Amino acid sequence: MDKIVEDLRDLSDAIGVSGFESKIGALISQKVKGLADEVRTDPLGNILASKKGTGPKPTLLLMAHMDELGFIVSHIDERGFIRFEKLGGWDDRTLLGQPVRFENEKGIHEGLIGTKPPHLQKGDEKEKVVHSEDMFVDIGCGSEEEIRSLGIDIGSPFTIFHPLRLVGSNRVLGKALDDRVGCAVLIDVLRRLRTVRHKATMIFAFSVCEEVGARGATTAAYGVDAEMGLAIEGTAGGDIPGIPAERCPTQIGKGPALTVADQSLIAHPLVLARLKAAAKAAGVQYQIKKPLYGATDASKIALSRVGVASGVLSVPCRYIHNGLSLLSLEDLRSCAELAFRFCTLA
Repeated sequence: MDKIVEDLRDLSDAIGVSGFESKIGALISQKVKGLADEVRTDPLGNILASKKGTGPKPTLLLMAHMDELGFIVSHIDERGFIRFEKLGGWDDRTLLGQPVRFENEKGIHEGLIGTKPPHLQKGDEKEKVVHSEDMFVDIGCGSEEEIRSLGIDIGSPFTIFHPLRLVGSNRVLGKALDDRVGCAVLIDVLRRLRTVRHKATMIFAFSVCEEVGARGATTAAYGVDAEMGLAIEGTAGGDIPGIPAERCPTQIGKGPALTVADQSLIAHPLVLARLKAAAKAAGVQYQIKKPLYGATDASKIALSRVGVASGVLSVPCRYIHNGLSLLSLEDLRSCAELAFRFCTLA
């Protein structure tokens, strides 16, 4: 297993729900320590790793969000069942039966998301989509007091948990690939830059709270004052049954994706040109993401201060905003190569 895949495994298996990113932030800080000239955490929790260039300009801001979709406890009943609210854009249809994990100072606590079983449902209940407000979490406790004794209370975060694993010939299945894949790419680029002289000064930002409104990107971009920005994302892979070619944003195995426009950004022509030139120099196959799907941290970077020329580079992932996603390791490696060439292009 090469280093970028090891990083992806570590990052995917870590838990860092939007607004509760301290553990994933600590892991990322540990990984980039020694690779950057300076590593700091801003007041909102964004991790900022900087690499000083040989020239006065430009400053490049590369960003990947370290938060993941999750949940927050909203109620604990007297029998030990937990009600919850969603943090981020979950599809309710994917939640039932999923394994969940809480992590706190008292340990790791696992359970599952449940609802009334089919053989106890009445009439047309079986035909209806079960919504999250009709679900609950069962971690095997018999009372509210037992739940609280485990350090779980109103406001405690948790998420669906699956460990990363290799599947097929060259693909991986794991949780939080949106956007731990982007974090793995940034770490890999920092690793490559250790032995390379580069003109641009680069800030690698691992942002918080992207899944609830790109809040971390807003403050991180303001604090950097960059001339050019690039968000590295895990984006929707649509090459599955039921999606026609004209509605398929990206395909896995076809290389990293360049965004021309999405729901929150029209990519700056200078950034697109630089990405295409970097791909040509590296011999990297890429694809153009079909508009207008999704939104990213790049939208906040673009509107920071007086404006920043911004774009998006993505790794296609099937089934994002689900408990599990799937990606191609070749797409991951190609994305890292393209990001590195983007940073070091003369």
